Amino acid sequence: MNWEVVIGLEIHAQMATKSKLMCNCDASFSSEPNTHVCPGCTGQPGMLPVVNKQVVDNAIMLGLATKCDIRKLNEFARKSYFYPDLPGGYQISQYDKPICENGKLEIEVNGNKRTIGITRIHMEEDAGKLVHAGSDNIKDASYSLVDLNRASVPLCEIVSEPDLRSAEEAIAYAQKIRQIVRYLGVCDGNMEEGSMRCDANVSVRPKGQIKLGTKAEVKNLNSFKAIEKAINIEVERQIDILEDGGEIIQETRHYNEATNSTKSMRSKEDAHDYRYFPDPDLVPLLIDDDWILKVRNLLPELPEEKKERYINSLSLSEYDASIITTEKETADFFEETISYGSKPKETVNWIMSEVLGTLNQNNLKLSETKLTPKLLAELLILIDKNTISGKIAKTILPEIIKTGKNAEEIIKEKGLAQVSDQGELKKIVETVIKENAKVVEDIKNGNPKARGFLIGQIMKKSNGKANPGITNELLNSLLN
Repeated sequence: MNWEVVIGLEIHAQMATKSKLMCNCDASFSSEPNTHVCPGCTGQPGMLPVVNKQVVDNAIMLGLATKCDIRKLNEFARKSYFYPDLPGGYQISQYDKPICENGKLEIEVNGNKRTIGITRIHMEEDAGKLVHAGSDNIKDASYSLVDLNRASVPLCEIVSEPDLRSAEEAIAYAQKIRQIVRYLGVCDGNMEEGSMRCDANVSVRPKGQIKLGTKAEVKNLNSFKAIEKAINIEVERQIDILEDGGEIIQETRHYNEATNSTKSMRSKEDAHDYRYFPDPDLVPLLIDDDWILKVRNLLPELPEEKKERYINSLSLSEYDASIITTEKETADFFEETISYGSKPKETVNWIMSEVLGTLNQNNLKLSETKLTPKLLAELLILIDKNTISGKIAKTILPEIIKTGKNAEEIIKEKGLAQVSDQGELKKIVETVIKENAKVVEDIKNGNPKARGFLIGQIMKKSNGKANPGITNELLNSLLN
C-alpha cells in the first residue's frame, strides 16, 4: 500500500526578554539552580501574576511576520496537569483565544515551494526542569532534583496545520521559523540550550484518503537532525504496525537519539483532559489597532524581503541571495562590507567560501573574530585593483581574522604585493619557457593541460605574486 505522511509541528520559542512571563525574575539561561525564583514563579498561594508586556509585543511581531491575524481580545487560561516541575499544578497558557491565528509560511524543498498553514501562536509560561541523578531519565535515576529557574520563562508556541508531508519539509519549516525569530530578535533560536524546541505530531494514511490517521506526538526535539530522524523512524514504526494489521495509539513518545528509536511516554491527552479555563487572576488582553501599528513599525526587513532586494538592487542570483540571507548576522556583515566599496558578487563568494570556511575550520563565529566588514572590503578591493592575487588574498585572510591587521599592513610586512611590472615578469616567463622546452612543444602540438603547467611554474617562481592577466599576455606573445 502507498502511504502518505502527515506532520504538524509545535515549535516552542523562548522569548528573548530579561524577565519572566508573569513575574520580574531573571529569565536568562545557565545560572545556579533555583537562583531566579520568587513566590510567584514557584506557584505559592496568594501571589498574583502580572503579564510581561514585552512578551506580548514579541508575540504580535512574530504573528505579523508569519502573516497571522492578531486577535484583539485574547486571554490566558489555566492548563491543569500535575508534574513535579510545575509547582502550581497548572500552566498559564492560552487556549481558545490565542494572540495570533491563521498564519502561513512558504517553504521550499528541492525547488518545490509549498505554503504551510499556521493554526495559532500562543503565549505561555515554561515549566521548571527535573535533574535526574545517575541517569538521563527518571525511571533509572537514584533520585531527582527540581530546578525552577525556568519556571514561567516566556514561550511563544507556534502550531502548524498538519500540512507537512515529509521530514525534509518539517526541517525546512522549522529552519524558516528559526530564521524569522532570529531576524526579529525575539528568540535566539538556540536549540542546544532549549530556547527553541519542537514537538512533531506524526501520522500516516493510505494515499488518497482524506481522513487523518491517528497521530503520535514525538516530544522535545532539540536539533534539526533529531527532527529528521525522529519523524522518519516514527513513520516507519506506524507503517509497520498498520501493515501488520495493528492500530496506532494516540500517545506521546520520546525520541532516543542514541538508539534512533521512539518510546511511549504516556497516552496523549485531549484538550478537554487539561480542564482549560480562563485564568481568574488575569484580565483578558485587549490589543487595539494603535498597539498593532506600533509593533508593525518596529518590524525589521525580513529574510524574504531582503533576498528580493539583493536580487533586484544588487543583481545577485537567487541562490546567492538565499545563501547570504540565511543568517541575519551574515547578511548584516555582507551589507556593511559592500558599503565600503567591495563588489556584491565577489563579497558573497568570499564570505560564503573563504570567510565561513576558515571560521568553520576553527570552530569560530564571525562575532568571535577580529575580522570586520571594513577589513574584508579592503582585502577585496586590493584584489580588484590587481595589487594582490586571489591566491595571495586567501593566505592573508586567516591572519586578518586572527589579528585584526589590515591587508595592506600584512602585504607590506610579508612583501606580498602582486608583480605587474612587465619587464620583471617577462624575465620569469622567458626562464620558465627555456627550462621547459618539452612542455612548450606539447603546447604547440595542442595540449591545453601543458599550458596550465607553465602557468603554475611561473607562479611558483614569482612566489604566487605574478599578475595573472599580464602573465597570460606575455606567455601568449612569447609562445607565438
